[in-house]
Amino acid sequence: MPTFEWEALFQRDWDTLTDAQRSAFRAAAAIFVADLVAGTGFRKGLRVKKMQGHADIWELTWAPDGRATFQFGTEVGPGEMHVVWRRIGTHKIFSRP
Repeated sequence: MPTFEWEALFQRDWDTLTDAQRSAFRAAAAIFVADLVAGTGFRKGLRVKKMQGHADIWELTWAPDGRATFQFGTEVGPGEMHVVWRRIGTHKIFSRP
């Protein structure tokens, strides 16, 4: 099972989201985790891709104007992916992913 942590900016961003936005992200995150566990790649609907100009930062789409950025960190347990959530919000987060 993947492990997770989040940076301080992610927490600040999270605190500004509405309940509906949080629910939408949680639903997308459940799919994200299922795809990580399956190991067959991410579903197209999540639009997971590497960010241009940032070698180790990825983005995830969780709503029409909902984005989250993350990177893969050092494994906590053998064979377990570790995800570090960096930012969450609208396209505006891309100015400082």
